[in-house]
Amino acid sequence: MRFSVMSLSVLVVMSWLLPPGLTVVVLSDMYGSLQSPNFPDPYPRETERFWNLSVPAGFRIRLYFSHFDLEPSYLCEYDFVKVEAEGEVLALFCGRDQTDTEAVPVQQVITSPRNSLNLLFSSDFSNEERYSGFRAHYSAADVDECSDQSDEELICDHFCHNYIGGYYCSCRYGYLLHSDNRTCRVECSGGVFRERSGVLSSLDFPAPYPKSSECSYRIEVEEGFRLRLQFDPRFDVEDHPDVSCPYDYVKIEAGSSEFGPFCGDQSPGSIQTNTNTVTVHFHSDNSGDNQGWRLSYTTTGSQCLVPETPPNALMNPVQSEYSFKDHVLFTCEPGYHLLQDGRILDGVQMDCQADGSWSSRPPRCQTVDCGSPEMVDMADVVFGNHDNNTLFGATVQYVCQEDPVRLINSSYSCGPNGDWIDSEGRTELPSCLPGTSCGRPSRSVPRQVKRIVGGRSADPGLFPWQVLLSVEDLSRVPEDRWFGSGALLSESWVLTAAHVLRSQRRDASVVPVSPEHVQVFLGLHNARDKRLATNRSVDQIFLHPDFQPDNYNNDIALLRLTQPVEFDQVVRPVCLPPPHRQTSSGFVDLLRYRRPPLVS
Repeated sequence: MRFSVMSLSVLVVMSWLLPPGLTVVVLSDMYGSLQSPNFPDPYPRETERFWNLSVPAGFRIRLYFSHFDLEPSYLCEYDFVKVEAEGEVLALFCGRDQTDTEAVPVQQVITSPRNSLNLLFSSDFSNEERYSGFRAHYSAADVDECSDQSDEELICDHFCHNYIGGYYCSCRYGYLLHSDNRTCRVECSGGVFRERSGVLSSLDFPAPYPKSSECSYRIEVEEGFRLRLQFDPRFDVEDHPDVSCPYDYVKIEAGSSEFGPFCGDQSPGSIQTNTNTVTVHFHSDNSGDNQGWRLSYTTTGSQCLVPETPPNALMNPVQSEYSFKDHVLFTCEPGYHLLQDGRILDGVQMDCQADGSWSSRPPRCQTVDCGSPEMVDMADVVFGNHDNNTLFGATVQYVCQEDPVRLINSSYSCGPNGDWIDSEGRTELPSCLPGTSCGRPSRSVPRQVKRIVGGRSADPGLFPWQVLLSVEDLSRVPEDRWFGSGALLSESWVLTAAHVLRSQRRDASVVPVSPEHVQVFLGLHNARDKRLATNRSVDQIFLHPDFQPDNYNNDIALLRLTQPVEFDQVVRPVCLPPPHRQTSSGFVDLLRYRRPPLVS
């Protein structure tokens, strides 16, 4: 159990006042509980117990009973609970039910006047019945000193602010808290106002200003500005009917000029000065009850002429007039850049100076020039105009020398930032791979290697149109798998033999295998190593409608891939013949074209 210094001192005093043998319990926590001896069993006879409750200063104690069952007696002369504070009995309880002569706590909350409370329990020598006693609870409650009008020593001079466990004082604007932390004093000199605009007034305007005051307010703004004072129409400073301002007055010092003194009920109105420093003096004597004064001050600076906006330039902000410290920012319209003193800038700021001149001349805007477009290997650059113009908006096109149709995003224009950009605003240049046209290997072919027959390995890039087909036939038992070859016609089409894709069922019908049972490997030069090959699945299979498996007439088929392939050094298409008569179908044209020697 913890004992505070105050609780121990109270305990020492009580040891002289309380009967010997009395049990004393000291409680100093912020909250807690107490109960009769043996609770909830019946309390003993001839027992007295004393509780001293204390909490820190700035708090009161709230006490209530959650259970109460004592022997009833007239005016609680037998067994009782007594609650006291500062020598005053706050409550006396006994019995079980409320009567005219007996009081029970019920839901009553007892609050101590200060931060300590005493509770005494007493039982006499006999009980006609067995009574369970009581259980009580207490907690610290904050004291609102600011609303306690009974103790004037705690009232602040101006403002009182309560917080848990205490309070503090503050003063109105223009006053300072005294060292006693309760009273307020006046300090109205020494401050300097440096903002371009502001408001000054007597303390508490429009309420009576302090007496016996000497106030001095100084306004200092940057050189190049002139101060202008505007007094509020409400002006009330003590005056005299015969003598000019002998009691209270306002006086203005502006450089070598003086204005005032002013007093009475007529506002001085507007005062324009020719300086950037002003001192406002205010004097009051020890009498009077006048409302005071207030003024606002503003600044005006030297005027600068509105600058002329150069062609293709943007000026911000656009105003009808500019004065000292104002500035404008010049930028250029898209496709132009600022040029000043031979330098290209993102923006140029001009400042209005104290003498009414601008800090620099307006810049000029020059058309963006992207310069000559970068060259791309194996490609020609074609300008969109006859004079090879490279200024903003000009266009060029890259054309691959070997295969003009193989280039994507080949058109570029001169953008607003001086870069050649494509239709999506990107600056990446296209590329033309050597030999991207159909039917041409990406490397020189030895004379002895002109075709693949029998599945021999070849060097990468010698036959970039060659593909390997892996076919499964799940209709057979056991399942069967075989391989075939084909030629890449475009990004999505492969040409092969019809017998490679024919289902091996025993019936006489010609049915292709299911597309999901065919895999296509591209860029492969070793059939035993497929790790680096491009793998595609099949979306559709087309066998020639007149394919005859017994003699292999019309042994031709087409595959459409589920996803197009990208051409590179090892994946390229084989050439197709030119179209025949318009009446011929594409499949008939392919049939009339002799089967490529690459298909075994």
